[in-house]
Amino acid sequence: MHLRVINPNTTASMTRKIGEAASRIAAPGTQVSATNPASGPVSIESHFDEAVSAVGVADEIRAGERDQVDAYIIACFGDPGLLAARELTRAPVIGIAEAAFHMATLISTRFSIVTTLGRTGIIAEHLLQSYGFAHHCRRVRAAEIPVLDLEDNGASALDRVIAECRRARDEDGIGAIVLGCGGMADLTGEIRDAVGLPIVEGVTAAVKLAEALVGLGLGTSKHGDLAFPRPKPFSGEFERFSHLNID
Repeated sequence: MHLRVINPNTTASMTRKIGEAASRIAAPGTQVSATNPASGPVSIESHFDEAVSAVGVADEIRAGERDQVDAYIIACFGDPGLLAARELTRAPVIGIAEAAFHMATLISTRFSIVTTLGRTGIIAEHLLQSYGFAHHCRRVRAAEIPVLDLEDNGASALDRVIAECRRARDEDGIGAIVLGCGGMADLTGEIRDAVGLPIVEGVTAAVKLAEALVGLGLGTSKHGDLAFPRPKPFSGEFERFSHLNID
């Protein structure tokens, strides 16, 4: 089984870290490869960043199809380009926010999210509504750290995330915490030990869900809105998407 983890931003160090976390949790015999687009934002912290990064996600899905990848994981908590990516393949495509929400509800009746910035917390609230998990989430909290601080100021960023997780534990009446950023993929154990609650991290949750879907022989339905896109001309810098030949 070959799983492709796509980091939608262009920061290669984060891609490596995410790939290593995915590989550690994967079952024996599962091959994990981690990629990121060549072009796009270095971090994803806004609706605009997500819109731009979604094009890169589509490019990575097309590359994965040539590599005969069995399932894909979009490793950004905004799940950018998720439905478009599903249109481009029969393989399962899992966003880490959706995966984390599902996993959290299997082990607790209420959870809180701890993410990086307040503005991305609002995006997480939109996803909770869209995916139908809003009634399970007590609060979306932000440690108020830029995403790249997880790379450049790791110890300080971890301390702030742990402090916010402890506040969630003490104030929110929850049973679990969801980490709201793919860049936190390597922090789960340290946060769990410091906080004493189940900590659900989306990259690793998505790996196990992807393995389950492939094992069950389940892929993306090609009936309805997730059917392959109709081939048509594209112009300018998107000409590469013209007359998509996928089936």
